[in-house]
Amino acid sequence: MPPEQLTPDRILEATEEVLRRFGPAKATVVDVARALGVSHGSVYRHFRTKAALREAVTERWLDQSHAELSAIAAGSEPAADRLRAWLAALFAAKRRKAGDDPELFATYMALVGENSATVEHHIDTMVGQLATIVASGVATGEFTELDPATTARALWDATNRFHDPAYAAEWSLPEIDGAFAAVCDLLLCGLRT
Repeated sequence: MPPEQLTPDRILEATEEVLRRFGPAKATVVDVARALGVSHGSVYRHFRTKAALREAVTERWLDQSHAELSAIAAGSEPAADRLRAWLAALFAAKRRKAGDDPELFATYMALVGENSATVEHHIDTMVGQLATIVASGVATGEFTELDPATTARALWDATNRFHDPAYAAEWSLPEIDGAFAAVCDLLLCGLRT
C-alpha cells in the first residue's frame, strides 16, 4: 500500500498532536515532520514558515466553532433568542477549548499576544454574525433602531469576560454562569424596543 499523500490537512492534524505533546514553546516543524515520517522540507512546501503553520492550526481550531455559531445567527427564531443562544454557544465553545485542549488553547493565547491576523479574522467573523442577529431584530421591530455593525461590536466588547482567553481562569468559577446570564439579560433589555 503506497504511503498516504502529504496534504495540508494531514500536516495540520500532526501539528495539533505535536502541540499537544510538546506545547507551543517546544514544538518544532522537525517534530511535525518526524510525526508524519517526512522531511521538514516537505512540511515547508505546504507551510512556508513555522509561524504560518501555527496560524493555520489556530485558524482551523477557531473555525470549528464558526459553523455552529453561523447556524444560530442565520436561524429563524426571534433575534433575542438567537442572540442569547449565540452568546451561550460561544461561551461554551471557549470553555471547552480551554478545558479540553489546553495545549492548543495555549497556542491561541500566544497568537493573541502576537496580534495575529488569524485572531483578527476570527473576531471579525464573530462580530459579523452578531451584526446579522441585530439586523434581523431591527428589521422585525424586536430591537430598537440601531446600527447593526456598531451594536454588534458593542455586544462583543460587553461580553468580553465570557470569550476573551485572558479571562479563561474565571470560566470555571461557580458564579460565572449567573454572571453570564445577568449580562445577557442586561444586553437584551437594552436592545428591545
